[in-house]
Amino acid sequence: MAQQNSGRGRNGHVRAESQHPARVPDEAFASDEALAFDEALAFDEAFASDEAASEPEAASEPEATSQPEAASEPEATSEPEAALDPERLALREAALAMVRRYGDPALKTRALAIERFDDALRAEIERMGRIMDDAMGIGLAATQLGTVHRVLVYRVEPQAGVAALVNPVVEWTGEETLPADEGCLSLPGVLVEVQRPLHVRVRAQDGDGEELTVEATGLEARVIQHEIDHLDGVLILDRTSRQQRKEAIRALRERDGEGGDRVTAGVAA
Repeated sequence: MAQQNSGRGRNGHVRAESQHPARVPDEAFASDEALAFDEALAFDEAFASDEAASEPEAASEPEATSQPEAASEPEATSEPEAALDPERLALREAALAMVRRYGDPALKTRALAIERFDDALRAEIERMGRIMDDAMGIGLAATQLGTVHRVLVYRVEPQAGVAALVNPVVEWTGEETLPADEGCLSLPGVLVEVQRPLHVRVRAQDGDGEELTVEATGLEARVIQHEIDHLDGVLILDRTSRQQRKEAIRALRERDGEGGDRVTAGVAA
């Protein structure tokens, strides 16, 4: 699905810095989560009356000419959740417990570029891939784990290895765009429609600092863009319609108020 070309890139000899990942403290989340929900709802309700007067969203989005992406978008899990054995389900719940949820300041924080490529970075990438797989997701950004490093991992084909992109930069996007429902491990139970380019070219580095160019299409392009959004502090709620955003925030607040189960099936990154 994607073509990767690698060449010798910068590596190793950079200024010294702490071996410990930069993180957003857990206590910062505890005091801000409820406020984030209320502020988001207040914003949407204050401007709800503007929707009738605004241009219809569909009018500003180019029509998709290809087959609907939903038809080619696989489930994040190869078997129904009900069929998961208790051990596998417990593993998934443990992984999801490590993922920062909506309202956490880390999710609105722009990640910092990686300058040091060492064993600590490679261990971080390995851990991210393991958590993503255990959570049955298809993508994960470092900020979703509270680490403000510009690193993402993804796997859209079950038989493929985990791909890691360090310091990813979008170089080009195709003109054709397509809407599709997207989920997110940080927004449990939420699916909203997001319009994205169908083709994308990204420049990045691997865990050793080697330069990479990834040309992706379809689901892979969508997942990469989704994860780069995370590294820029952008969520799918920022890219959907105001109405879907408002409904999603309400659903999240109700789920949290009821102590709802975080485990949900479907495509999530």
